[in-house]
Amino acid sequence: MTRTSSQFVDWAIETRQIPYLEAEATMKARAAQIAAGEAAELVWLLEHPPLYTAGTSAREEDLLEPNRFPVYQTGRGGQYTYHGPGQRVAYVMLNLKTRKPDVRAFVCELENWLIDTLAQFNIKGERRPGRVGIWVAEYDGGRLVRENKIAALGIRLHKWVSFHGISINVAPELTNFAGIVPCGISEHGVTSFEDLGQLATMNDVDLALRQCFEARFGPTQSVSSPLPHSAEPQ
Repeated sequence: MTRTSSQFVDWAIETRQIPYLEAEATMKARAAQIAAGEAAELVWLLEHPPLYTAGTSAREEDLLEPNRFPVYQTGRGGQYTYHGPGQRVAYVMLNLKTRKPDVRAFVCELENWLIDTLAQFNIKGERRPGRVGIWVAEYDGGRLVRENKIAALGIRLHKWVSFHGISINVAPELTNFAGIVPCGISEHGVTSFEDLGQLATMNDVDLALRQCFEARFGPTQSVSSPLPHSAEPQ
């Protein structure tokens, strides 16, 4: 996706788990600032404490264990998903008006970004028609035996500025996905770098995410946390 601006995209990484409501409020505020021309675009990498989020297409019957973790309604597209330690979340706040105002093309580029990142670790991530996210196929003697989801995505737009974004399973507790039907798909499972035998660190994945992002979306610059000072630990 070709940039029409010479500005760098801000790149921030949190060192603590960020509660969901803090993250959501910060994203909304930043997206409004970007739309108004008052702030730079931002990619914000973090981890959440264990929780479930419900997208705009979430079905009540897909929340199998409503008391297992907190559940948050969110305006992003998609259905239920799990976030928690060991999963890298990247909230992506880009101005599509100054790039390419095409939501479908933007989602495709986010998928390409994830596929490129996985390839850095010799993991073949693939799209599947009718299924959101990135999938890893498992074969036995050339026969497909299962497909598991390794990365999810869901976005929302405010005046052509994106927020929410992607998540990639590095080493989360995969049993925590059992409290939901992930993304409304019950016939497939979930996987992670660790589950596939790829013992990458979160830092390793962050470096690959940044390199692959820059190749598709343009240069970045490291910045401090976008959280309001009042939300930061004392």
